[in-house]
Amino acid sequence: MSAPEIITFGCRLNAYESEIMRQHAVTAGLTDTVIFNTCAVTAEAERQARQAIRKARRSRPGARIVVTGCAAQISPAAYAKMPEVDTVIGNDEKLRAASYFGLDGGARIAVNDIMQVRETAGHLVDGFGDRARAFVQVQNGCDHRCTFCIIPFGRGPSRSVPAGEVVTEIQKLVDQGYREVVLTGVDMTSYGPDLPGAPTLGHLVERILRLVPDLLRLRLSSVDSIEVDDRLFELIAGEARLMPHLHLSLQAGDDMILKRMKRRHSRQDAIDLCTRIREARPKMVFGADLIAGFPTETEIMFENTLRLVEECGLTYLHVFPYSARKGTPAARMPQLPKAVRKERAAILRAAGETAMARLFDRLDGQTRTVLAERTENGVNTGHTEEFAPVSIAATLPAGRLQKVTLTHQDNQLTGTCV
Repeated sequence: MSAPEIITFGCRLNAYESEIMRQHAVTAGLTDTVIFNTCAVTAEAERQARQAIRKARRSRPGARIVVTGCAAQISPAAYAKMPEVDTVIGNDEKLRAASYFGLDGGARIAVNDIMQVRETAGHLVDGFGDRARAFVQVQNGCDHRCTFCIIPFGRGPSRSVPAGEVVTEIQKLVDQGYREVVLTGVDMTSYGPDLPGAPTLGHLVERILRLVPDLLRLRLSSVDSIEVDDRLFELIAGEARLMPHLHLSLQAGDDMILKRMKRRHSRQDAIDLCTRIREARPKMVFGADLIAGFPTETEIMFENTLRLVEECGLTYLHVFPYSARKGTPAARMPQLPKAVRKERAAILRAAGETAMARLFDRLDGQTRTVLAERTENGVNTGHTEEFAPVSIAATLPAGRLQKVTLTHQDNQLTGTCV
C-alpha cells in the first residue's frame, strides 16, 4: 500500500504544516490517502485546488481524499459537497495527531471555530524531505482586517509560539544538518504580545542567533514594514547570519488605495524603511507582495504602485491580480474589469523582471555562497545570500554551502565553484 501523499498549495507556512501533517498521517498508519492542504488567498488558488482534487480522484479511484487548509476552513461545506472528497478537516485539526486516526467512518466535516483558538503549539518536525532549507513556524493567525483579505477567517487570531520551543526546534534541525532556516507565520512581525513579557520578533531572532550558534543562515519569510521593531532593525542591519533579503507585505504604492485596503502604512513609510535598511546594509535585496487592480484603482494610483518598485528598490515581486473574496469589504467596492487587473499585473511583473536583471548585473563577477538545493542532469540549483537563483554545473549534495563566482547571461545566473 502506498504512503500518504500531501499536496500543498499556497504559502511557506502551509509547506511547513504539511510536514507536520505528513508525520501525523504516517504515525496513524494511513495508506492510499491523498491530503490536500489548500490556500484561499485568491479565487485562482481555490480553482487549482479543486482541479487537483478531481484529477486525484480520476487517477486514484480507490484512495481516501482529505481536504484541509484555509479554503477548507473557510468553506468546509463546499468541499464536502465535492463527490471526490471523503473528509474535510480544519486548520486547527490538521495539526492534531488525533485527527488522523479513525478517518474511516468518522465525521465528514471536522472543522472547529478557528476564531476561538488561542494557542499555537510548537511542532518538532523531523525533516523536510529533500529540501535543503527548513521552515519553522513562529506565529499563526492575524488580528488585522485588510479589506481584501479572507485569511484571518481561515487562520484565526494572532498567536505566537514561545521562543523556547522555536529554539528547540531550530537546534534539532541544525543537529540534523540543516544550514538554513526560514521563520514563517501569517503575520510574523506581530509576534509576541500574547506571550509573557511581550517579546518582539527582534527579540526572538536575537535569541535564536545567540542560542543556536551553529545555525549558519536565518531568513524571515515576510515582514510587515510598519511592524519592524528597533531590535529587529538592528539585527537586519548588522547580523551576517540573518540573510540580506527581506520580503515585504506592501500590497500597493498609492496612499488612497492603501487606506481603502485598510493597511497601516503609507507609501512613504515603505520607502523610508527600505532606504534606512539599505543605508545600513547596502547589499540588502527586497521583495514584495503587490496587488494589481484593487477596486477603485485609477491609472494614476496604479502608476504610484509601479513607481514604488523603483523607489523602494524592489526585486522579487509576488504580483496578484486583485481577486474578490466573498465576505470581505473590498468585494463590495466598485470592481475593475478583470482584463484591466490582468494587464496591470503583467506590467508589474515585467517591472520585476527588469529589476531582477539589474540585480543579476550587479552580481555578475561577484563571489557568493550558494545553498545547493537540487541536482538534475548534472546541474545544481540553489540560492545566494540575497536569494538570487543560481545554476551550477556540478553535482552537489543538497544543503551544501558552496562558494561560487557568478556569471550573468540571458537573464540567468550561473556559478563556477571556487
